[in-house]
Amino acid sequence: MNILLELFVVTFRVLWAFVLAAAKWLVRPKEKSVAGQVCLITGAGSGLGRLFALEFARRRALLVLWDINTQSNEETAGMVRHIYREMAEAAAAVPRVAGDGEKDVLPHCDLQVYTYTCDVGKRENVYSTAERVRNEVGEVSVLVNNAGVVSGHHLLECPDELIERTMMVNCHAHFWTTKAFLPKMLEMNHGHIVTVASSLGLFSTAGVEDYCASKFGAVGFHESLSHELKAAEKDGIKTTLVCPYLVDTGMFRGCRIRKEIEPFLPPLKPEYCVKQAMRAILTDQPMICTPRLMYMVTFMKSILPFEAVVCMYRFLGADKCMYPFIAQRKQATNNNEAKNGM
Repeated sequence: MNILLELFVVTFRVLWAFVLAAAKWLVRPKEKSVAGQVCLITGAGSGLGRLFALEFARRRALLVLWDINTQSNEETAGMVRHIYREMAEAAAAVPRVAGDGEKDVLPHCDLQVYTYTCDVGKRENVYSTAERVRNEVGEVSVLVNNAGVVSGHHLLECPDELIERTMMVNCHAHFWTTKAFLPKMLEMNHGHIVTVASSLGLFSTAGVEDYCASKFGAVGFHESLSHELKAAEKDGIKTTLVCPYLVDTGMFRGCRIRKEIEPFLPPLKPEYCVKQAMRAILTDQPMICTPRLMYMVTFMKSILPFEAVVCMYRFLGADKCMYPFIAQRKQATNNNEAKNGM
């Protein structure tokens, strides 16, 4: 094809992509069904992982929950089973008219939840647990890479082991879980991979170098994987990148921006964050930043000089927003050491 003609076609397709994106803002796309599909969530024992599990359970997905904490993971499973029971009772209470005119009850899927204790920061543990899932449950259709940790130390005060741990759980684990379950998705040309990253994977701040690096890595992995699936023309496998602002799960307790700005940009409620992410996942949206202001911040970071970005950070109080959080973590560590020494 003549290069000028091809350039014209590409320009048209780019403009058409803008039109489609604008249309989705005006007309909400229909959500797809995940009923009966196997959905695996890492870090399901608490925080966003637990809320994702409950949302997928309400949509009749078959849940596989991974967490390093067995007790909290079982607590999440108990909540999921409660939702399943409520749905089964509701389905049994709703009559339908059978072909011969007699009333019958609506059938419901045999929904189950499976729990596995897994340290996603250990490659061998991920692969062995994944093999168990395939043998005991079946192939995974929806993979939600959600597990995450934070060290809470300034770079020069952070033990190397904690830096390695942060990178392993927040970034490397995405490689291991994806390598474990992607082959079958490619074979079937069906699946969905969700990467729960952070706004700190798009822009950074002081004091959390290891966390930012791990989340930038997760974002880079996700984007490259998405391009690879497109290049392989595996359009049946969808990807969604979730980049929320600070979420009020306690993970960054104490983090504060400028007090005059904070009422306009408070920490996100976890329930709101997950509902927005679920809407993006079920409508095959490639990326979701919450709140939408994060899109603007990312764009401005890309076009403004670095010193201009620093000025904005200082005005917002974002340059040292993590310092109170780090101080609290340090104080808690010192208190624990004092108790252990008594």
